[in-house]
Amino acid sequence: MNAPAAPSPSPSAGDSDLLLVERTVAGDQKAYGLLVVKYQRRIERLIGRMVRDADLVEDIAQETFIRAYRALHQFRGDAQFYTWLYRIAVNTAKKALVDLRRNPVISENAMRSSSDEDETSYVDNELTSEETPETVLAAKEIAETVNAAMEALPEDLRQAVTLREIEGMSYEEIAEAMDCPIGTVRSRIFRAREAISAKVKPLLESRTGKRW
Repeated sequence: MNAPAAPSPSPSAGDSDLLLVERTVAGDQKAYGLLVVKYQRRIERLIGRMVRDADLVEDIAQETFIRAYRALHQFRGDAQFYTWLYRIAVNTAKKALVDLRRNPVISENAMRSSSDEDETSYVDNELTSEETPETVLAAKEIAETVNAAMEALPEDLRQAVTLREIEGMSYEEIAEAMDCPIGTVRSRIFRAREAISAKVKPLLESRTGKRW
């Protein structure tokens, strides 16, 4: 009696993405739709860190997926699909920002920091059952300070720390996405954290001993 065959290992996310890419290139449009559904929110969050106008974020994300679709035959699976898509998204957003700067009216609206809640904010300032007006105000102030510190970072530092802290990417994946050595990635993230900490630390120290 033959022993039952061992179950085949589940495909990794990278293998799954590569299979969908191959199916798309072969003419299966639904396969690309699955990739869009899988990564749309992450791409929109990424673009939202660069462009504040929600309508423009949606447009740029759509343009990103169109560009990716047109270049899909060039994807060989050497990098993770999201890493490859990330580069296209950043380049598309950069081009959009250049175009926006040529139109001061649109640029002002698109680049203005939003006071609305941002799901990609570093500080989680959701209300709790023990909040007081003082703690709510303090949390909001710290959140605004962190986001302002993020916006003030040089672009390479902001991208690196965003990919690490918000997207949860590994140092190796970030190095691949940003096309730089892993040591450079670690340095950029360290410098970004230091810069953000320097802005937030005085707020925390001024509230030493206060109930949070």
